[in-house]
Amino acid sequence: MSLKCGIVGLPNVGKSTLFNALSNAGAESANFPFCTIDPNIGLVPVPDERLYKLSELVNPKSTIPASIEFVDIAGLVKGASEGKGKGNAFLSHIREVDLIIHVVRCFDDPDVIHVEGSVDPERDIHIIEDELILKDLESVEKRVENLKKQAKSGDKKIAAQLHIVESLRDHLADGHSARNFKRGADETSAFRDLFLLSDKPVLYACNVAESDINEGNQEVEIVKEIASEYDDQVVTFCAKIEAEIAELDEDEKEMFLEELGVEHSGLDRLIRAAYDKLGLITYFTAGEKEVRAWTIKRGTKAPQAAGVIHSDFERGFIRAETIAYNDYVNLGSEKAAREAGKMRQEGKDYVVKDGDVMLFRFNV
Repeated sequence: MSLKCGIVGLPNVGKSTLFNALSNAGAESANFPFCTIDPNIGLVPVPDERLYKLSELVNPKSTIPASIEFVDIAGLVKGASEGKGKGNAFLSHIREVDLIIHVVRCFDDPDVIHVEGSVDPERDIHIIEDELILKDLESVEKRVENLKKQAKSGDKKIAAQLHIVESLRDHLADGHSARNFKRGADETSAFRDLFLLSDKPVLYACNVAESDINEGNQEVEIVKEIASEYDDQVVTFCAKIEAEIAELDEDEKEMFLEELGVEHSGLDRLIRAAYDKLGLITYFTAGEKEVRAWTIKRGTKAPQAAGVIHSDFERGFIRAETIAYNDYVNLGSEKAAREAGKMRQEGKDYVVKDGDVMLFRFNV
């Protein structure tokens, strides 16, 4: 499975610069609103030191990391939900992502135009959130009208759905995000196919000046306070520095980060935070042909994890031969782990753990 993240924010907050650093794909970046019109898409490898340690031990023909897809969505402005600034097209791109990465400008630079005229993270965040809510309200109101027509038949299930969707409509109309609309699992199904924008998980990325990458600043603290309402994560980065790091090889990157006094780049932390937010983990397969990382949801059982590789693996699943990552590395090989009794035979009910090195047995 490939995680798809949409990078959103007001114009000129550093979205395209961040995207360029992530994908090194050369997305256009300029100092004026609506520089990005069509979404740029980049497939980025997920940084995982464990994968390359396994590769050193196995020496395969290829090493394949898990990947994460980033979509650079053009800057939204007030009125986007009504189509201003190409808003309708931009908002439609957000429907397709698993996670919203909301880039917030937390630096002051008179040479970089701010569409609202000043740096104010709280205002900027609410502009974006309000546009998502307004677009959702438009969709929900249409659903209410359709259900009202259907409810005339006297169908009790339709009437129950109408009640739920009307409650959601009122919630949105009061300016609240769909994310904090209290609902049970059955109630969620009443509007699941609306793909509500304000119901998507959010990760805040604070773009700061180089001098603030370690300690942050007052603006970052404001973002953290807002994020705490939904238990969202906040990652601080400097887009200009990340763009420089993206041009370096691994040795140069390590030296540069050491000079800055940081252990991991902002981009690495952003990707890991995205994984955590969506409850994703990684397992590995390791053979002479390839060592590969695979992404699954936390709590996935062995047959479904096998299905990520190929649907035949899930259908014909017999068992999973599993070695914990630390056991594999400490013992140095699959053969040594097997001989030491560290390779486990796991069945259909086994819940895969982060870092498991797995070999699936299945019937064709």
